[in-house]
Amino acid sequence: MTDVNKPPVVSRREWLAAVDTLRPREKAHTREGDAIAAARRRLPMTEVDPSSPLVGDKGHVPLIDVFEGRTQLFVSYHMWHDGRPAADQCEGCTFFTGQVRELSYLHQRDVTFAVFCQGPFEESDRYRRFMGWDLPWYSVPAESHERLVAGRHFGMKVSYLRDGDHVYETYWTTGRGVEPMAPAYGILDLTVHGRQETWEDSPPGWPQPYETDGRQFREDGRPTAQWSRIAAGHDDDLHSGQPSAGTGTGTRGSGCCS
Repeated sequence: MTDVNKPPVVSRREWLAAVDTLRPREKAHTREGDAIAAARRRLPMTEVDPSSPLVGDKGHVPLIDVFEGRTQLFVSYHMWHDGRPAADQCEGCTFFTGQVRELSYLHQRDVTFAVFCQGPFEESDRYRRFMGWDLPWYSVPAESHERLVAGRHFGMKVSYLRDGDHVYETYWTTGRGVEPMAPAYGILDLTVHGRQETWEDSPPGWPQPYETDGRQFREDGRPTAQWSRIAAGHDDDLHSGQPSAGTGTGTRGSGCCS
């Protein structure tokens, strides 16, 4: 801590006054977010083929079955690098997917969460199990790409609505629009050094070692979250003959969500 710049030290009264000065801007930001969400709820929607096939742990299923009987579905489209080892899989999607853990609050509000992976089911599901993700996981076969991805790209997030036997897409986003899936970023934004990424407007001397080209989600040649899985002894073999946990070095893949 001695080799980086720090905020000035003031009395508690001065510090509280400075925080109180910022608070109205924070509240205005929250209210603007509420207003944007209200506008999002008023967007029109477009129909999607409810029979679009997906592959899950029980084989081929139509899109409408992924709702699990609920009326809303939120899908994280997970990028995949075919045939590559775990160390080379998408660090951005790993970062965002790995932070979604407790689904009961979504279910309480009639929302199902699912991951639609770009890769083949068996291979990508091994990655899901290696990462310890207990999430509904599906592969998107080529025949469903045009119906569901529709000229966009994996890494996006999509909201759907089911009305009887009909399915509609109500919203989609990508890039920084996916950040609500990452509470780690929200926490970092409340710390003095922030996300420590080079684009941030920080005072001179603040630590900013992370470029936003995927390296912010990687450490020592792997997506950062993989190291705890390897330390716990989990096998990262996604294909027969590939290195097992702890033996692969990997190279940096392309970040889908940076």
